[in-house]
Amino acid sequence: MNHRKPAAIAVSRPATPVAFKVALASLILLMGAFFAQAAGARAVPTSFADLAERLSPAVVNISTSQTVKRPNIGPKIPELPQGSPFEDFFKDFFDKRGGQGPSSRKVQSLGSGFVVDPQGYIVTNNHVIENADEIVVNFPNGDSLDAKLVGTDPKTDLAVLKLTEEPSEPIPFVKFGDSDAARVGDWVIAIGNPFGLGGSVSAGIISARNRNINSGPYDDYLQTDAAINRGNSGGPLFNMDGDVVGVNTAIYSPTGGSVGVGFSVPAAIASNVVDQLREFGEIRRGWIGVRIREVSEELAEGLDLDKPMGALVEDVTKEGPAEEGGVEIGDVILSFDGKEIEEMHDLPRAVAETAAGDTVRMIVSRKGKTQTLKITVGLLDAEGKGVSDEEDEEKAVESGEVVLGMTLAGLDRKLREANDIKADQEGVLITDVDSTSAAAKKGLRRGDVIVEVAQEAVATPDEVTKKVAAQKADGKSSVLLLVSRGGDVRFVALRFEEASDD
Repeated sequence: MNHRKPAAIAVSRPATPVAFKVALASLILLMGAFFAQAAGARAVPTSFADLAERLSPAVVNISTSQTVKRPNIGPKIPELPQGSPFEDFFKDFFDKRGGQGPSSRKVQSLGSGFVVDPQGYIVTNNHVIENADEIVVNFPNGDSLDAKLVGTDPKTDLAVLKLTEEPSEPIPFVKFGDSDAARVGDWVIAIGNPFGLGGSVSAGIISARNRNINSGPYDDYLQTDAAINRGNSGGPLFNMDGDVVGVNTAIYSPTGGSVGVGFSVPAAIASNVVDQLREFGEIRRGWIGVRIREVSEELAEGLDLDKPMGALVEDVTKEGPAEEGGVEIGDVILSFDGKEIEEMHDLPRAVAETAAGDTVRMIVSRKGKTQTLKITVGLLDAEGKGVSDEEDEEKAVESGEVVLGMTLAGLDRKLREANDIKADQEGVLITDVDSTSAAAKKGLRRGDVIVEVAQEAVATPDEVTKKVAAQKADGKSSVLLLVSRGGDVRFVALRFEEASDD
């Protein structure tokens, strides 16, 4: 026994270091993979120099000029007899002083842009070139070339230009990337022309996605803390692969300079707009013909939804795509062409990105049950007719049963004439509203017509009272009303505990 132990140990020793090294190497690889994954498989950049050097030649400065007429506010030439020796003297004097006759001046502005095609197509912001008489594109190599406007889309503040002459050398260009894959915290760099200083590079991260800054119906901005200043408008926001993920468009700034809150139109929107402007010279957006509003927590309960979601249909355009597809007032649109509608503003964007003539599936919630409808998308006209946010156009209109602070009356010929209510309008008239009631707080007033209660039509004050009572008996904390004012309808949720007559 004593002789075998050393032998066994002696034989096993040479193998131990090899096994240990293999195990250690495996552990290091596993730890490296773990930390690489945790870091997003991309190390923190030590420098952006290579990226900036490669991309900067495709980023241009855009100079525009516009002739603006100014009124004549100077003194006039005194009236002199024709042929007077002083006539030429005064005319020459006032012309030099600018005090006689109409005058004008040229206003210049500067912005940024980037080349997306070697044929000379350039992307910028609409507000950079709006109303410009002349557009000059200045390249980093010193070339200055004239450009013409191909098309513009004010709703997304994008424009496409085309060089009118051949450059002295091949044009560097960049391409759009996948902005949908961009994550909050990803590194980005902005290249542009701040304050007209020339090509400048700033770096930061994506601070937020899907920002709505109330600049238009299709707001879906990327937010970044990369420095963006006046003159950066129209310039690109690049990811670390050198792809354009956004078009720098706006900043939030109490001071007028960068405070680390900039906004870029994501490439997913910009690339589609650019393609259409290049092909058609205009934007052709889809349209389905509904008026919608946000679903609040109060409305969600009345609509039998588990939580606030989707876009609530308040009106349907007659003979429009939605009506022909079976959409009804009170439907909550939950999905459009496979895209979830988490909130109201998701719908206009989804519809606008759909080509006219396409037939898509739309999922709606109707009285607590989901239905799938087929909608053939129409074309949004030049006046912007189509999906819009909640509208509250107020049109004035002038007893009986009282419920939830509202005095109600059935519609008859006399009341219709007194309140300018059309003969085909159905419902129950509100003749008075208690100023302390929930109805008053929600903006209901004398002359409004209650069309539905809890998504069921009503024709008499008694029906309103009974349906309200039934909702309360079912344990609901609020009741959903569909109210018409001057022909425009909207949904209102009234809480029972706020009612003055309970």
